[in-house]
Amino acid sequence: MDHMPETKPDLSQVLVVIPTFNEEDHIESCIRSLLGQGGLNCATVVCDGLSTDRTREIVMALRDTYSELHFLDNEKTLQSAAINHAVATMATPQTRYVVRCDAHSIYPENFIQSVVASLERTGAASVVTVMDSVGSTCFEKANAWAVDTPLGSGGAAHRGGAKSGYVDHGHHAGFDIDWFRKIDGYDEAFTHNEDAEYDHRLGLAGGKVYLDADIRIEYTPRGSLTSLARQYYNYGKGRARTTLKHRIRPKIRQMVPVLALLGVIFGFVMLPVMPWLALIPASYFTLLACVSIAFAIAKKSLCGFWTGPALAAMHLSWGCGFIAGLVKFGTGHARRDAVRATGAE
Repeated sequence: MDHMPETKPDLSQVLVVIPTFNEEDHIESCIRSLLGQGGLNCATVVCDGLSTDRTREIVMALRDTYSELHFLDNEKTLQSAAINHAVATMATPQTRYVVRCDAHSIYPENFIQSVVASLERTGAASVVTVMDSVGSTCFEKANAWAVDTPLGSGGAAHRGGAKSGYVDHGHHAGFDIDWFRKIDGYDEAFTHNEDAEYDHRLGLAGGKVYLDADIRIEYTPRGSLTSLARQYYNYGKGRARTTLKHRIRPKIRQMVPVLALLGVIFGFVMLPVMPWLALIPASYFTLLACVSIAFAIAKKSLCGFWTGPALAAMHLSWGCGFIAGLVKFGTGHARRDAVRATGAE
């Protein structure tokens, strides 16, 4: 995306927020991609969750170059709290739109202008964008290739999609600040999945989410199996919390990782009793092996062999996190329901 919007939006009405925690490897390239184009007059704030690396030092140094750049400490550390804190602290009576940016991303030319123009053109409460995963190391490349496939994302429209339109959820980019305040922003109890939970409440309130497939960002995925597994475990746990909070029936694509995990466990546990059940985990891992071979051939790179392990980390960790979330948060919901029932009696 390198085109200018047909009408140039008033960026003095825009607040750009970048939540961070230990992002010394990415934050400078992120900020330069956003603010290095010149002519921008929108306040941009890095809201940092008390990083222990050089994130603060890098941002402070960049303030000499970009006068519109600000830094806030986020003592609650979570991304959800970072956005809420930045809006409460930095928004002015003139602020109409909030643009949320990810420190792991490199933003295309005119990104901020295009997001705001899309909000104004559609009248949507929120605009979401397409993420194109791009890696530099061998594992990052395989992770990127895998996550943008139906096996990696379940066909989510904001993962490598090409069609614009109204959606239930997507990668957050821009908000109408009136809608943001109307639904009280993000739920700060959520460590992960706060974006999907926000979109659900937005829909309940009558707000619309618009996916603009012409606005695309490059995202650097996790660079190791352990960090990827940790990320998807937290994703699954967050989705369970959203499901329980709003009593949502999970979509089929969201249950596939859970079924894969249960199938693998069941096959191995029952192996001494019913050896033929080994076909379940064997089939699953054979499928992933075929995916690895297919990517290695298609990409003409040995890095393709990492796609199978990356998918296994995504599926099994997400499924494990979802089940753990149901147990952890389900207990709390059941206790609160019992208290309410007792009080009603």
